[in-house]
Amino acid sequence: MNKLLIIFIILLTANSLFAVRIKDISAVEGVSGVQVIGYGLVVGLNQTGDNQLTSYTNQSVINMLKRFGLTTEQRNNRMRNVAAVMVTATIPTFSKVGQKIDVTVSSMGDATSLQGGTLLLTPLATSNGGIIGNAQGPLTVGGYDYRTLGSQVSKNFVTSGRVPNGLILNSEISGELINGQTIRISLRESDFTTITRMSNQINSLPILNGNVNAIDGTTVEINVPQGLNSGELMALISQVENLDVQVEPQAKVVINERTGTIVVGGNVQILPAVISHGGLEINIQRQVVVPQPAPFTILPPRIAETATIDAKEEIIPAAPLEVAEGTTVDDIANALNLLEVKPRDLIAIFQALKEAGVLQGELIIQ
Repeated sequence: MNKLLIIFIILLTANSLFAVRIKDISAVEGVSGVQVIGYGLVVGLNQTGDNQLTSYTNQSVINMLKRFGLTTEQRNNRMRNVAAVMVTATIPTFSKVGQKIDVTVSSMGDATSLQGGTLLLTPLATSNGGIIGNAQGPLTVGGYDYRTLGSQVSKNFVTSGRVPNGLILNSEISGELINGQTIRISLRESDFTTITRMSNQINSLPILNGNVNAIDGTTVEINVPQGLNSGELMALISQVENLDVQVEPQAKVVINERTGTIVVGGNVQILPAVISHGGLEINIQRQVVVPQPAPFTILPPRIAETATIDAKEEIIPAAPLEVAEGTTVDDIANALNLLEVKPRDLIAIFQALKEAGVLQGELIIQ
């Protein structure tokens, strides 16, 4: 971990409450979209495609050429301008025939780059095997990778990319908003307090007349009034989505040791504590000496090795971490900065604070 990034989310209000739209924290059941997948070939690469030993790429090219009336030998042909790829996409619900969707293209074999490639016509299917459209077009990878004479310069990952508007639908993606006479809205993250507030807020609409119930910590069920046509139903859903609900950030500290990111949630509190943090540094220096033989001898010089060991302990006086009641994350950040430790050491400090019961929040280490 060469660099550690610390992100503190600072509260903008004193009461830790935020008003957000229902559409920003939840989704209507039945409109989550459909995932599709397909296998295809990318051509036009500059000697950066799959190796000739990648058998399925070679076989795919042979099968494709047969469809065009060409017969090739059944052997490992050298085709470094071709790569086998998987094509994926998520199609929004209520998409119609002829709509165009972006697709993601990812290399399967040992291709080093898909830069400059073109995806050939690839059928995409749902989980039940039904073909819903075909994808084709030039790739954009958002990076580069150039290699020559043992040198390399690169940016981002170039073994995956996107084809903008590459998928053209030939089937409609239907959705079911109403189950019986009810509509269900589900939170993206379960929270009993938020779901209760959301249920009360939706109940405030005069047209619903209190026919809204929170059935669990995630879902609100709306009983749709009788006699609404499709236009009135869409208007009702729009009204519900744009209602404001008070939410409270959860007290969490998330540490990602792989990327070196620390995110402290807005409701996290630290009780008064005393922290002493130091380290022991041991340096071992290897030295090579060449003792010279005695005068008037024919013995050659011999090589000897020695080492010097130096131990140094860093002593940092104990620092009181005093946090008054009602402080914000900004105050916590300032208090931690007074410890004058490296950002990397904050991970160990947060873990120790949690073990000591001083950190008032959930500690998540990824």
